[in-house]
Amino acid sequence: DDFVSLKNQNDLQTAMNLFHEGQYYHSYNFLGAHPETHNRKHGVTFRTFAPNAKRVSVVGDFNDWDETADICERVSEKGIYQCFITGVEEFDAYKFAITGQDGKTVLKSDPYSTHNETRPNNASKYFPLEKQNYQWNDDEYMEKRKKANIYDSPVNIYEVHLGSWKKYSDGNLFDYVKMAEELSAYIKYMNYTHVEIMPVMEHPFDGSWGYQVTGYFAPTSRYGIPTDFMKFVDIMHKNGIGVILDWVPAHFPRDEHGLSDFDGGSCYEYSDPKKGEHKEWGTKVFDYGKNEVRSFLISSAVNWFDNYHIDGLRVDAVASMLYLDYGRNNGEWSPNIYGGNENLEAVAFLK
Repeated sequence: DDFVSLKNQNDLQTAMNLFHEGQYYHSYNFLGAHPETHNRKHGVTFRTFAPNAKRVSVVGDFNDWDETADICERVSEKGIYQCFITGVEEFDAYKFAITGQDGKTVLKSDPYSTHNETRPNNASKYFPLEKQNYQWNDDEYMEKRKKANIYDSPVNIYEVHLGSWKKYSDGNLFDYVKMAEELSAYIKYMNYTHVEIMPVMEHPFDGSWGYQVTGYFAPTSRYGIPTDFMKFVDIMHKNGIGVILDWVPAHFPRDEHGLSDFDGGSCYEYSDPKKGEHKEWGTKVFDYGKNEVRSFLISSAVNWFDNYHIDGLRVDAVASMLYLDYGRNNGEWSPNIYGGNENLEAVAFLK
């Protein structure tokens, strides 16, 4: 079986152009790690966006983490790198070794990874969703959802943090499937219509409750693999329960393996120190003026609908996105071109 993320080189060029224009909302289809076939050889194509990088390579279990073994080629003028590697097995751990203009090399998790190591480890894991063939059982629910007018329907939402709602007696966490079975029964008994889950996207620190995200396309491995989370949503839908996810497009943590200074420069965050961080949270702020950041974030949102059948997103920390003076004292922020405190780029993004 040959799995090809994009049908041909023209499709790839179109996707890259749209990505750089801020208008490609399925960028997870070509960025990240995908099974492809080249010259009758089966392998994996790794792609990442790193416009400020001096060099990019892929390191992992398949090449003994050798930074010189699989060096990526820059395939777009604006900074997309790719390389094709054979011998990659499902669940192999990997990272991008990114050398900045200062010559320093940092190992970074894949921003588009579908699966990651469980904390405290933080590498990405090769887990191609296009090969999983998960068989959804929610056709009836999805068809009913299409016909429903949510504005005329009763809505009663139960908010939950999966890691603390219920555990085994020894302190171990339930997996996604066990959690779905227990939680759906409770929600039905209490007559809730929806469950809202505090961020299930991959994150390094338990104490953040998921609100400091490093993996915007990956369900956290704390509770299982991506298909387990599909099963979680499937079970909820089987019981007539809608699934809403908290989503955090406002900011991200400084952890070295994450998005912060991804390519040795300000790749995902603002370079302006008066816009680029929330000091009180110790986090970086997404640069909503960059086309590629908009493609990244909207693709993240679309991913959860397309690949995981969720019913809605609750956007976190919106005020911190909208106002340039949020959490900042006088002298720590600059007004917009009209003299106001609104972040016009974030306003445009949220529209």
